[in-house]
Amino acid sequence: MTPHAPDPGPIQADLEALVALESPTEDAARVTAAIAAVETRLQAAGAEVARIGGREGFGDHLAATLPGGREGAPVLVLCHLDTVHAVGAFGAEPVRVAGDRLVGPGSVDMKGGVALAIAMVRALAADPAPRRPIRLLFTSDEEVGSPTSRALIEEAAAPASHVLVTEPAREGGGLVTGRRGVGRYVVRARGRPAHSGLDHPSGRSAIRTLARAILEIEAMTDYSRNVALNVGTVTGGTGANTVPEHASALVDLRIDDPADAEAFDARIKALTSPDEGVVLSVEGGINRPPYRRTPGIEALLAMAREIGADLGLALPDVHTGGGGDSSFVAATTPVLDGLGVAGGGAHTLGEWVDLGSLAPRAALLARLADRLARE
Repeated sequence: MTPHAPDPGPIQADLEALVALESPTEDAARVTAAIAAVETRLQAAGAEVARIGGREGFGDHLAATLPGGREGAPVLVLCHLDTVHAVGAFGAEPVRVAGDRLVGPGSVDMKGGVALAIAMVRALAADPAPRRPIRLLFTSDEEVGSPTSRALIEEAAAPASHVLVTEPAREGGGLVTGRRGVGRYVVRARGRPAHSGLDHPSGRSAIRTLARAILEIEAMTDYSRNVALNVGTVTGGTGANTVPEHASALVDLRIDDPADAEAFDARIKALTSPDEGVVLSVEGGINRPPYRRTPGIEALLAMAREIGADLGLALPDVHTGGGGDSSFVAATTPVLDGLGVAGGGAHTLGEWVDLGSLAPRAALLARLADRLARE
């Protein structure tokens, strides 16, 4: 039995409840509360659930399985519950519905996708047809590079036949079939402090050395190779009248080619101080490898488009510069990303979901997972 088009009412109710549970990554208790809300819903729908305790200051993760009565490689669905928005950023009432739009923190990225995953479990649990297991993993730290969930994701994907990711749909309902790799670094300079009026010659400025390093880093950007480096934040010094002893910068690297990932990672880590008395150090590395289309991904996209055609969904494919958990598994397991809701404004105070997309996108996810699990 093909899963029928779901009633959007329960999906919207789940979405509103999850968005109301504000869950910035750095607030472990709040992210864990959102995880618990999903756990309750999945248990009620018939899934087997297992909580994975948080660590290193992050919230819990949640694994779930929908047994299908057949042995074999599972289909894995990836979701995350953390958001980039501070509590209260959207006001005292974080959820607003106006017409066909729901506005709220993390609504499109990616609590809308979580609501679709819950709807998928409900739909498939009600269908007794035999299928291989469908597993789900809900994580709490995706927005900061998945430091505590990457190993869980890779472990869950290793035996899987396919991986489906409910990050938001791209423009026109697009699915993601490629992502640029991401590197994150902290560049630090340590010099020698001195009073700028009484003893300026003995000082060694960490800020001056860091400024030179910043120019060198920015100059590495090479659009012809689709490589971009961005120095996003800079801190340092103690006051205008003191030669600064400390300075640091956060650096973001985006690359398309795995060879470039190695090359530019090495260039950043090779940065040194040209100034006597100042030490320059670099921490960090590639935290998400480039995700490139493979024949398995091509076949998965074709299947999704066939299902989408029956639902009136065009499903263009997109290669995006944003990082995501799909990058961890794309080289070894066919993965399709962007299977979440339509909307816009991700990571902004206008983040919104197109409520008209809930039913068709839920049907797409359920039918795709069902078909894969029956193969």
